[in-house]
Amino acid sequence: MFSGAQLSLYPMSDDFVGIITGALSALDPHRDHLRIETDDLSTLIVGPPEILFSAMRDLFVAAARSGTHCVLSATVSRGCPGEPDDPICTPAEGTLPVAPLDERIAKAVAAVKAAPETGQPVACQVSLYPLGVNQHMDEIEGCIAFLKASGVFDRPKNFCTKLSGDAGAVFATLQQAFTRFGAAASHVALDVTVSAHSPTRA
Repeated sequence: MFSGAQLSLYPMSDDFVGIITGALSALDPHRDHLRIETDDLSTLIVGPPEILFSAMRDLFVAAARSGTHCVLSATVSRGCPGEPDDPICTPAEGTLPVAPLDERIAKAVAAVKAAPETGQPVACQVSLYPLGVNQHMDEIEGCIAFLKASGVFDRPKNFCTKLSGDAGAVFATLQQAFTRFGAAASHVALDVTVSAHSPTRA
């Protein structure tokens, strides 16, 4: 299975270069488990889902601790048919589980409750795209039920769901949405925007 994220970090500051380069050190504990490639548009990180989301969390929290308005935009994908399998992407638990929706929802909620706190409040909007699944609406509705029970649900929005809370719980929620919904062997994508210190937060 291939899993990875194309992400871009946007600190709204004249010192955006310093904030970004300073935040990159937060990836150091994860580098042995990731393939990282950067160009002028985005950074690709490839690796197991539990490392992807921990790395994105740590990168974003490090940037947000600057106190400036920061945004992370990411497209996260697993099982893309256009990408080769990569051993680096194997989840710690092995292949992704297949279980009834109610069981997956309960396990996802429990995982979020166990997430470490970072002390950094964030807002997030997320959309799940379970591709190549005949019952894709069942998977989307199951994911929405999980998001509502996650403890970080804020409200539904057009085309997405808004989350808010500590970055630890929010990124854990994103990881669970990514790994527990959509068929284990199919292509699943998340569209994610995370924000901290927005002057227009509501």
